[in-house]
Amino acid sequence: MASSSSKPTSRPRIIIHGGAGNITRANFPPSAWTLYRTSLLHILQATSAFLASGACALDAATSAVTLLEENPLFNCGKGAVFTRSGTIELEASVMVSRGYRKRGVGVALVKKVRNPIKLAREMLVRGETDGDGGGNSGGDGDPAGGSGGAQGHCFLSGPTVEELAEEWGLEMCDEKWHWTKRRWEEHRRGLGEEQIPTWDEVMGQRDVEKLVDDGMGDLDWDGKEYLPQGTVGCVCLDQYGVLCVATSTGGLTNKLPGRIGDTPTLGAGFWAEEWEVPSPQLLRQPQAISPLQAMLPDGLRETISACIPSLAGYFPLSASTSTLQDEKQPRTITSGAAMSGTGNGDSFLRINAVRTAAAIARFVPNRPLSLAVKQIAGPGGELEASAGNRWGKTGEGEGGIIGIEVVDGKGKVVFDFNCGGMFRVWIDDKGNERAMVFKEEY
Repeated sequence: MASSSSKPTSRPRIIIHGGAGNITRANFPPSAWTLYRTSLLHILQATSAFLASGACALDAATSAVTLLEENPLFNCGKGAVFTRSGTIELEASVMVSRGYRKRGVGVALVKKVRNPIKLAREMLVRGETDGDGGGNSGGDGDPAGGSGGAQGHCFLSGPTVEELAEEWGLEMCDEKWHWTKRRWEEHRRGLGEEQIPTWDEVMGQRDVEKLVDDGMGDLDWDGKEYLPQGTVGCVCLDQYGVLCVATSTGGLTNKLPGRIGDTPTLGAGFWAEEWEVPSPQLLRQPQAISPLQAMLPDGLRETISACIPSLAGYFPLSASTSTLQDEKQPRTITSGAAMSGTGNGDSFLRINAVRTAAAIARFVPNRPLSLAVKQIAGPGGELEASAGNRWGKTGEGEGGIIGIEVVDGKGKVVFDFNCGGMFRVWIDDKGNERAMVFKEEY
């Protein structure tokens, strides 16, 4: 949340993903890729222009995921997968690297909110007026913990969060608004078609007619073409150097009702943070020498220093020789990372995937975020290892991560995945739009 007095410090960056899984050329023909590519690039273009106009990272990331939720091609919002009981249970989350005291929030078991990502954003923003978060009354005796209404909580689900959504004026809908024919057919085939009513039977003809207005709600599924699984997400860096990640999903196909995955869980499926590191200029400053070292010839001084590196520490240094940097030179710079995961959510939960990647980048010397993401989500990484001997058989461990790393105001887009493919679009370092699903170009 940049103030009006803030000055731009960064070039905006953006990357979006639309899910990951066992995508192959056999189950995902060129015609399907054209459809998905067009949709993803449209969202990328709209969000990139929004960022370039001065939008903050939170608003831009929320806008991108809202567009994904409105598009029935993806497993979120309209187009989400069904539970075993034939219901919809949506999840969403947002997190910023700074600017809001909650930093990150998640919502789950959402059925009647049209755009769960907007609910997550509202919960984050209204947290600025929440009470102390400990269940105490607000300053005016408000039992909800302040005028924000979420009582300082970072994670809410079910009827409680839907009641807040309605109170906050968010657009509500009938659960059936999220339903699509292709996902119902996927649900039926997964559980046995003879046991589950047909689409027309469960909806009624009038409801079906309402659902096909977008031109895609009535698309058939042949049981072979790949349907996107996992989370959708967007990571943005705005001109003020603030990172934001926004995620949304319908979860796993035919999951048990009540199951909550990594998407709304802080650290598992989404994360954003920043930290201070010593300035490279500071680290490159010449070290002060002791009076004894100053009396030695250069060659002998270097030899002794190599053998006894700490020799200078045994002698008092003058104020002139102990100065390590110019006073105008900053002692620290800001680094940061934001990521969104997609794939088998239970595997992400087991290893707290994206926060682990952020911790590697933050605490392991000389380890950029790109290598940290590869270590977690790349082939042979921690996600794959978490599946054990079930790898390649149950879908466990499959997934990918997108993210943006920031070092001293400069952003770098990163991503990796260990499965067949991951839908992703981004603006590269040269300002070009990129769209890919496999490791190589389609």
